[in-house]
Amino acid sequence: MTAVIDPGLLSAFRFQPAGPVPFEVRLAVQDFLIDEAELLDSRRFDEWLALFTDDVEYRVPVRITRRIGNPDVVDDIFHFDENKASLGLRVRRLGTNVAWAEDPPSFTRRFVTNVRVAWGEREGELAIRSYLLLYRSRGDRGTHDLISGERHDLLRLEADRIAIARRRVILDQSTLGTKNLAIFF
Repeated sequence: MTAVIDPGLLSAFRFQPAGPVPFEVRLAVQDFLIDEAELLDSRRFDEWLALFTDDVEYRVPVRITRRIGNPDVVDDIFHFDENKASLGLRVRRLGTNVAWAEDPPSFTRRFVTNVRVAWGEREGELAIRSYLLLYRSRGDRGTHDLISGERHDLLRLEADRIAIARRRVILDQSTLGTKNLAIFF
């Protein structure tokens, strides 16, 4: 599952600011996001990490409750503020016996919906908005977490594959009820 684009779609993936994103490209993006969710849910973290560009920015800012008219996302405080190296460290740690927050591992199911695809600012880039619902259960207690949010991704065409260059996840909760965030969005 390496998200290889059909060579016939490569030309359609190029920057075309005057027109809509072709259906075939939108479908390829949706398939990419579904495949990514499957990699995470099946704990294939090394393959998931390979979906990112070397200069990736992966951020989950903190959301706060404010009065109407004031921003409710704090863009200088993050649950996650990662790059390729720090994501790699987290992935490697999950493969060791010291990843206590994920021992036993969580059972997760990611639902990616409402995918909207627009041309990026540069050739070979697409701006994606999607909704994510993450179900997570741990242990035998019968409890679970439901975490929802909106993802803002910048996908980039690299050689013959789609890669994630930026991810910003805006969670719908200002207070998270989960005991830890040792998972990926």
